[in-house]
This record gives sequence, structure tokens and C-alpha cells, in this order.
Amino acid sequence: MKIAIFGIGLIGGSVAIDLRAAHFCTEILGVGRTQKNNELALHLGLVDKIVSKEEALEQADLIILTVPVNSLVDELIYILNNIQPHQTVTDMGSTKGTIIDAIKDHPNRKQYVASHPMAGTENSGPAAAIPHLFEGKVCIICDKENSNKKSVQLVESLYETLGMHLKYMDAHQHDMHAAYISHISHISSFVLAATVLEKEKDEKAILEMAGGGFESTVRLAKSSPEMWAPIFQQNKNYLLEVMDTYIEKMYHFRNLINKNKNEELKQFMTSANEIRKILK
Repeated sequence: MKIAIFGIGLIGGSVAIDLRAAHFCTEILGVGRTQKNNELALHLGLVDKIVSKEEALEQADLIILTVPVNSLVDELIYILNNIQPHQTVTDMGSTKGTIIDAIKDHPNRKQYVASHPMAGTENSGPAAAIPHLFEGKVCIICDKENSNKKSVQLVESLYETLGMHLKYMDAHQHDMHAAYISHISHISSFVLAATVLEKEKDEKAILEMAGGGFESTVRLAKSSPEMWAPIFQQNKNYLLEVMDTYIEKMYHFRNLINKNKNEELKQFMTSANEIRKILK
């Protein structure tokens, strides 16, 4: 089996590493956006060769899209317009509703399986690809009833090979949960980093005084703006809702400190401690 990966950065490159190690396929074709990334992916051995979109559609049995979400719809429509009957296409984007709504009436819709592996780091590009990135993590497959059984089984096999646990959701349900859990975490990190950089002008002080808590909290602020800005835009309806709640909680926390309501402050933090029961 041959696979083609559109986008050979952190996600696509890490997929390639683990699929090659598991002998999941006989050849990995790369379709990159820039010559620099293409050359680096070849040099690192992530892919066997770089091909055009047209060549990928001629040769691949499974097509994996790991491009930014603002490019996904166009790429997916192009592939579905030209896909062969034996081929399957899946994507690994962080949003699903917009993408699925755009292709729901396409005659080749059933050859597409919408998926989101919940894994990543703050780094980007082919050099950021690492083995075992997905192992033990959760992958969400959306609206699987609208994909043909053979395609779903192939994509399930892909993620099982990567060591992931499979969950199934409606696309818009997925986007809601992603906003509440994943996307708001990135926004919080970006905002915290921007706040610290604005208020603390002494870079040496940041370096010397930043403990593990600060470092882990702002780690996500190192993430690629080119990747995350389109995600926030596509999922803005759910994101605006959770951001409003977040801002309300922040104002409440501020008022408790400002008015010296120490007992209420401790009660607020105690209630937040309940997250321990979920994230042990």
C-alpha cells in the first residue's frame, strides 16, 4: 500500500515516522507546500519521494491531509473531485464542522473519513517530527456513518497502528468539545505570554524567575500562529462562548483578590481542584 501525506510538518512527519516503523505501507509520498520543507523531509527520511498532487492521486491508496485548516476544504474538494474508487482520504485537522459541511453533498463523500488525532507539540515543520507522538492519545473520528465501511476500517487501522484510542462523535459536537478543552488552552497560553512580555521588560528576569508552572503554562504560546489562527477563526462560535465564560471567571477571581475575600477565594480554588478527579 502507498500513502500520500499532504503537509509534511510536525503531524505529517510524525505520522510518517511511525507508519514506516510499523511497516504499515510500502511507500510514503510527500506533498509539501515549500521546496525547503520538501527537501528537509526527504533529507530526514520522512518520505520516500516528493510528488505533485496529481501524482499523489495517481499512485496513493490512502491520502492523509495534515495541512492548516484554512487550506483543508480546498484540498479536500480537489481530492474528492479526482479520487479513484479504491482510494480513501482522511484529514487530521482540529476543526471538523466547517469541513464536513462543505463536502457533505459531494458524490464521493463516502471515501472521506473525518478524523482528529488529539496530539501535538508547540513545534512545527519537518524537523519537529518525532516518533510515538500519537501513542496512548485519543483520536476522534467524526460522522463515520457517512463514510463507507472500507474507508473507515482503513483509517481505524491507521490510528490503531499509531497506538491511538478511537472515539466517535458528531462533527459539531467535536468542535464544541475541542473549543472547551483544547482551543481555549492555547488562547490562554498566548494571552498569558503576551501579558508577561508587555509587563515584564527584563528578559533576564523572565528567564531566571520562570519556574515549572510558568514554563508549562506558556508552552503552547510557542505554537505556530499560521496553524492556530485559522483554527480559532473556523471554531469561533464555540470559542467566543467559552472565552466569555473564561473572562467572567477571571473578573470574579480579580474581584475576590481586590476585595480581600480570602475565604471565597479559597472556595473558588477548591472548586477548581475538582479537575483532579478527572485528570489524575
